[in-house]
Amino acid sequence: MIADTPAADLSPVHFIGIGGAGMSGIARIMLAMGLQVSGSDAKDSLLLTALAAEGATVHVGHDPRQLDGVRTVVASSAVRDTNPELARARELGLQVLHRSAALAAVSSGRQVVAVAGTNGKTTTTSMTTVMLQHCGLDPSFSIGGELTESGTNAHLGSGAVFVLEADESDGTFVVYRPQVGVVTNVQPDHLDFYGTAEAVEQGFLEFARSIRPGGLLVACADDTGSARLAERAAAEGIAVRTYGESDGADVRLDDLVLDQSGSGFEVWSAGRPVGRARVNVPGHHNALNALAAWTAIVAVGVAPTDALAAIGSFTGTRRRFEPRGSAGGVRLFDDYAHNPGKVAAALQTARQVAGDGRVVVVFQPHLYSRTKDFAVEFGRALGLADEVVVMDVYAAREDPQPGVSGALVADAVPLPPEHVAFVPSWSAVAGAVRARVRPGDLVLTVGAGDVTMLADELLALLGGSDPR
Repeated sequence: MIADTPAADLSPVHFIGIGGAGMSGIARIMLAMGLQVSGSDAKDSLLLTALAAEGATVHVGHDPRQLDGVRTVVASSAVRDTNPELARARELGLQVLHRSAALAAVSSGRQVVAVAGTNGKTTTTSMTTVMLQHCGLDPSFSIGGELTESGTNAHLGSGAVFVLEADESDGTFVVYRPQVGVVTNVQPDHLDFYGTAEAVEQGFLEFARSIRPGGLLVACADDTGSARLAERAAAEGIAVRTYGESDGADVRLDDLVLDQSGSGFEVWSAGRPVGRARVNVPGHHNALNALAAWTAIVAVGVAPTDALAAIGSFTGTRRRFEPRGSAGGVRLFDDYAHNPGKVAAALQTARQVAGDGRVVVVFQPHLYSRTKDFAVEFGRALGLADEVVVMDVYAAREDPQPGVSGALVADAVPLPPEHVAFVPSWSAVAGAVRARVRPGDLVLTVGAGDVTMLADELLALLGGSDPR
C-alpha cells in the first residue's frame, strides 16, 4: 500500500469498480485535478453516466484490454484477486493501489479531517462538509454518500481542508494521517476481517495513532468503545476532545428536544455555554453527529458561534433516512443501515418520525458473514418495528454460506410470528409489504444492497410516485 504517492504521478489511472460510492468520489477528484481517468464496473449505473460526462472513460464489464496505456490501477478490498483486470495489472507490473491509498494521495498536502466510526461516519462527514461550506470555506471532500445539497459525493475545493470518510472495514483507514480524526463509535463489525471485537478496538487505536503530531482525536464519550479509545489514546499522549451527553464530555450536548423533523439542543464547551443549535434531520444519533462535526470544524479554526449557526444548514445525505415519497396515507423512507447499531438507530428515528403511526420495516441483510455473526442482534434491532419483512442476503463480494439466509434474522425478531415474514424472492417483497401496510404507517427500507430499488415499486403499488 502506498500512502504518500503524489496524485499527479498516478495518471493515467484505472479504477476497478469505479461505480462504487467511494471509488467514484476519488475518480471525480482526480478528474478535477486534471488526471486521465478510466474505470470499469460490473453493471451500468447513473454514476457511470455522470463520470463519463465529467471526462472519465468508463466500461461496463471487466476486460484486461481496458488497461492499455494505464499506469496505475485502483482497487478496493471487494475486488477479488481473480478479477481479470487486477490479475493482468499485476502481470504487467503496473502500480496497484488500494482505494484508501488513492484517497490518501489526492488528500495529500491538505488539512485532513478523517471521520471514522462503526456507525454514523457518512452522515458526520457530510455534516462536517456542509457546515464548513456554510462558513464560507470551500473544502475538498470524499464521502460514501451523496449530499442532498449538491447531489455529489466528492469535490476538489480551493480551501486547505479535506474532509473524508475513513472506512474501517479492512483496516486501511490508518493511511490518511489526519490533522483531526473523528470517531463516532467503536462497535463489533467486519468480523470477517478483524476476527474479534478486541481486534476492532485495536484497529481504531491504530487509526488514532495515525493522527499527525499536534493533531486531535475527537471521540464520542457516550459510546463505550469510543470512550475506551479516548482513554487509551490520551494515555499515549494523543490530544483528545470528547463529545456527547455524558457529564465528563469536553463538548457537551444539553437540553435535547427531539421532534419529527429534527432536534434542538444546547452546546457546552470547556464547561461554558456556546449557544443553542438546531439539526434539521431527525434522530437522537444525528444530534450527536452534529456535535462531532461542530467539534471538528472548530478544531480546524472555525469560530465556535459560526460553527453553531452552521449546524442548521445540513439537510441530509442520500440513503440516510432519506424520504422517498408518500401514497395512500403511507410515508416511505430509505436507509443504508447494514449493521445492528445502524438498524436500531434508523428504527428509533422512524419511531420518532412516525408519531402515532406504525413502523413497517423491510430489511435486506448484507453479507453472509455479517448475517451469520449478528443474526440475533439484527433481530433484536428489527423488533423496534411493528411489522417486519426480511429479505434474503445480499451477497455483495461473498459466496453463499450453507445454512445462512435472511431466515436467521427473521427467526430472531422478538415479535409475534404473524408480524414477521421472511420473503426470499425479491420480486415478491413489494407485494408482501403492501399486504401489511395501512394508512398512517411509515415504511422503512433498510440495507446496503439493492433494497433501495423497492421504493419505486412500493410507491407504485400504493398509488404514488418517487418524488425524485
